[in-house]
Amino acid sequence: MVKIKLNNGVEIPVVGLGTFKAKGEEVYNSVLVALREGYRHIDTAAIYGNEAEVGKAIKDSGVPRKDIFLTTKLWNSDQGYEETKKAFANSLEKLGIDYLDLYLIHWHKGIDKTRDSWRAMEELYKEGKIRAIGVSNFTMYHIEKLLEAAEVTPVINQVETHVGLPQYDLQDYCESKGIKLTAYAPMQAGKIFQNIDMNKLAEKHGKSIANIALKFLVDRGIIVIPKSVKEQRIIDNKNIFDFTLDAEDNEVLKNLCDGKRIFPDPDNCYF
Repeated sequence: MVKIKLNNGVEIPVVGLGTFKAKGEEVYNSVLVALREGYRHIDTAAIYGNEAEVGKAIKDSGVPRKDIFLTTKLWNSDQGYEETKKAFANSLEKLGIDYLDLYLIHWHKGIDKTRDSWRAMEELYKEGKIRAIGVSNFTMYHIEKLLEAAEVTPVINQVETHVGLPQYDLQDYCESKGIKLTAYAPMQAGKIFQNIDMNKLAEKHGKSIANIALKFLVDRGIIVIPKSVKEQRIIDNKNIFDFTLDAEDNEVLKNLCDGKRIFPDPDNCYF
């Protein structure tokens, strides 16, 4: 699996398995399949309610823990200095691990909360309990205000990113600060599968529509975490390194941008 080096030298596999909305045996089995098929990057979050199952699958997979890049996230109601420390410990316990590869603030819930949470995360990072720290659903303004007080620059900003919402400006800004984008909902929550242009590109390259959508992002240096609980789709989603999108393909893909979100606007998040 191709890897990207983050601003602190830690490497992250460019394709991971997302686990949003996957529960119980379903998520357990999907993580097992992914690890069996060569994935080494798994993404979860406290609010998903599946950390225990993800952790059990990692343990049962037989893949050495050191070879797996594992991400979880700090939920909104757990933000704050002391609260973050407790939430992190709870996530570690549920996952059944003694360190985390990446910990993210899930949503921006105000400058003060962000700074207090980040201070706690910086301490955990310096103690070696987290290999890298970052944010999710942050705008340029949110990051700018965080950087005014931060001692450690986030390594990643995980945001909704796909052909309809390519996030060019946000990526340019983040790259200027040494921050990589991770794309969630890279298939627009299934919307791309009804797109005629995407279907034509898939036929042209003898690949799946999902492959085209993911390749478009990975070629831009964006990490992707497609979510699936179906074995064949999990297998297929990582097979994006054996073809090339040409200039004409990229022009078609750029024209699919409509700026529409599937998930809430980070500036109007009320949960």
